[in-house]
Amino acid sequence: MADKNTNMFYLIFSFTIFGLAHFNLVNTLSANYYDQTCHNAESTITSVVKKAMLNDPTVPAALLRMHFHDCFIRGCDGSVLLNSTGKNKAEKDGPPNISLHAFYVIDNAKKAVEALCPKTVSCADILALAARDAVTLSGGPTWGVPKGRKDGRVSKATETRQLPAPTFNISQLQQSFAQRGLSMDDLVALSGGHTLGFAHCSSFQNRIHNFSSKQSVDPTLESSFAASLKSVCPAKNTAKNAGANLDSSPTTFDNRYYKLLLQGKSIFSSDQSLVTSAKTKALVSKFASSQQEFQKAFVKSMIKMSSISGGQEVRLDCRVVN
Repeated sequence: MADKNTNMFYLIFSFTIFGLAHFNLVNTLSANYYDQTCHNAESTITSVVKKAMLNDPTVPAALLRMHFHDCFIRGCDGSVLLNSTGKNKAEKDGPPNISLHAFYVIDNAKKAVEALCPKTVSCADILALAARDAVTLSGGPTWGVPKGRKDGRVSKATETRQLPAPTFNISQLQQSFAQRGLSMDDLVALSGGHTLGFAHCSSFQNRIHNFSSKQSVDPTLESSFAASLKSVCPAKNTAKNAGANLDSSPTTFDNRYYKLLLQGKSIFSSDQSLVTSAKTKALVSKFASSQQEFQKAFVKSMIKMSSISGGQEVRLDCRVVN
């Protein structure tokens, strides 16, 4: 997705070691949180997302990735939405987040919701709902999003340095998720987010050039697929927007990512690592053979991940603390 969606990997695997003590999985969120105070909030947000998608098909992947980035640093508190100030460089300007885009969709949704119910719906909730809509409107499942998140007041670019690389192996990924209270099952299910989007050459260059001292190309890559990646990403690539789709249906939320993974046609080393453990490979196979099983697991893990808490207020402007 050009600069809009590079390293979609980070969509799933963003995490930070900093401040973990402040996070917990909360039960205070509620599916009907706004029923009395802003009952049209969800339909209003959905219409904004739908309109944005019609103008730009990369929006769903961008929103899903943005939500993951938000939740994996300081909890799902909208900290990824805050702008940098003179004294502080915010998360969105950290290296892995430079390619995040579609912040305007959240701004538009916030403006529409504020007109209905001032000072009521948090930016963190708007992002969580928009991410759900992104999946549903791309042909994926729908689910009731627990609501009641508060917006955070701290956003530091330095914390994005803790984002794991797309070169991570299975034990590194497992550790990342465990630090978030997320299991191996969650890891495999949430990796399915790679059914949407695009990655720049830099995020998978390690697999197609100078892979090791003995092999130029990662031997786990299917040969013709590796050749196609090399053709779009030569060793001395200078094309700024060169890269590859994360699966062969990058705007449709389906289980093709898992099918391609079993064929040696994944983009990132971290994707490939999911078939290096018997437990995770069994889940990959299960999801590859059943879209229904994948969607059920994805919904369960999304609800779990999006319930990581953080935040103290309901922002009036998603880019600025109150």
